[in-house]
Amino acid sequence: MANPYANRGFRSREGLSTRSAASSDEIQLRIDPIHEDLDDQITGLHKKITMLKGVAQEIESEAKFQNDFISQLQMTLIKAQAGVKNNMRRLNKSIIQQGSNHLCHVILFAFLCFLAFYLWSKFL
Repeated sequence: MANPYANRGFRSREGLSTRSAASSDEIQLRIDPIHEDLDDQITGLHKKITMLKGVAQEIESEAKFQNDFISQLQMTLIKAQAGVKNNMRRLNKSIIQQGSNHLCHVILFAFLCFLAFYLWSKFL
């Protein structure tokens, strides 16, 4: 299919025009030198990309820092869990060794406290 714009130039945007080339499939693009603001826009985009790169690097460093911090917290939690497990094992072992004597001591202590309170209230 032949290009309908091959014989005449048309303006697609302000400052841009096309010319037909030797082959019907090729189009040449020419930018008018009047529109120098394109260079300014490109420079502005370059500055914004540089700023975005800096932000991305800051985000990366913050993510690494937080990842290391979480790893340290996990290690601390693992150590604390091991300590609690060890203490629970010791406590269970102590309770098993003393048997029901522990319960007798608690009941005797409660009875003595009740007796002391009764005598204190009776004589005062």
